[in-house]
Amino acid sequence: MEKIILASSSPRRRDILTAAGIPFEIVTSDADETCPQGLRPDEYTVTLALRKLNAVYEATKSERLILAADTVVAIDGLILGKPENEQDAFEMLSRLSGRVHHVYTGIAMKKGGKLVTDCGVTAVKMRELTKDEIRAYIATGEPFGKAGSYAVQERGGALVESVSGNYQNVVGLPIDLVLTHLKNDFGIGIFS
Repeated sequence: MEKIILASSSPRRRDILTAAGIPFEIVTSDADETCPQGLRPDEYTVTLALRKLNAVYEATKSERLILAADTVVAIDGLILGKPENEQDAFEMLSRLSGRVHHVYTGIAMKKGGKLVTDCGVTAVKMRELTKDEIRAYIATGEPFGKAGSYAVQERGGALVESVSGNYQNVVGLPIDLVLTHLKNDFGIGIFS
């Protein structure tokens, strides 16, 4: 299988692709990650994934398959991206405490003239957290750079009560969707 281009510097996405046996190289995108208000979470993540993909395509003009992704957390009609500071992280984690929220990861894949987009959705229930637990978690520095201010695959996993749906989607890449589109849309099967 020819190496794909991963339009992301996320170590989590890198780990998921490696575990799936997909060869890749990383080409990071400096795409603007602000997005218009009023989009649904799935539209929001796909819009940002497309923006990242297009930036990498413009920089490389590669004919190899390019994969880009973006992840957000949504609750109460609000989209929670990466926290801007400690107060923002505290507010996000307080809102998630003891409740179910949804994690959306939009993907965009392009090879030649073919473009495919999709979005994975996973429900996550956070444990009831005390203010002291939230502050202690923020003090680890882990919430920064993470949608919804937590990393389920790291210490943040201790904040989570349950995950309903694709766990890897919460980590940052719905590998089930990636593999399906590789095979069905691009004729690339990793087990064939």
